Amino acid sequence: MSEIQRPGALYQQVAAAIREAILTGEFAPNSLLPSEAQLMGRYGVSRPTVRNAIAALRAEGLIDVRHGKGSFVRSDGQPALTLERRITRTPDGTFAMPNGDLWHEAEQPSTYRTRTTKVTGRLLQIDEEEALFGCDRLLTDPGTGTRAMHRTLIPFEVAETVPQLAEEPGTHPAAIYHLLAQDGHALSWTETVRARMPLPDERTALQLPDATPILHLSRVTHGTDDRALVLEELRIGADRAEASYRVTVDKQPARRTRA
Repeated sequence: MSEIQRPGALYQQVAAAIREAILTGEFAPNSLLPSEAQLMGRYGVSRPTVRNAIAALRAEGLIDVRHGKGSFVRSDGQPALTLERRITRTPDGTFAMPNGDLWHEAEQPSTYRTRTTKVTGRLLQIDEEEALFGCDRLLTDPGTGTRAMHRTLIPFEVAETVPQLAEEPGTHPAAIYHLLAQDGHALSWTETVRARMPLPDERTALQLPDATPILHLSRVTHGTDDRALVLEELRIGADRAEASYRVTVDKQPARRTRA
């Protein structure tokens, strides 16, 4: 039996002892924790105390409770998937993305009409309540089972100049880039990444464990004169994936010299 002698509520003391066992490797990543009865015997406490300690560690994200199976130590944080966030243009003028052909669609894409919010309007450089074509995809990586939610938003005014985007708003992003390039745009991209806690529907769709944040990547396709043309959003569990970027050096503008 491990004696509990730290100050604080008893369940917090038990949680601290279990946490220490996890961090020192006694309870290994992805392993099943001892049962409630075993933890009661190990620490000499009641069942409610053990359950409160488990709940506290679950809220911290150290353990994952799987109904019918027990409590498991979360992984050691190594991502299952690396997202290479680069775009290449092939000799025939089409576009390709390293991860673009690896995903499987778990469901049929959902296309719809919507309007800009304060956030999406800012990214697309247009006002709120502007009309958009939208497409939502639920994706899975066949190698790891990782799930991702992908959204494409296309302003009506962009689709007016490229009619195929209005007719087929569910066009794959690489094909969208090709259509925009054919329309005469010199394309460039900007992307931002932030971590946040998931909304209930995101947690369900992505099958996230407790206390797991998501990575929310927002990519804007820019055309001629840096005009924002398309917004893509990718949401994925931060415990499953990392984003990888290739950094290039910008050319520094030449300094003007005085005559």
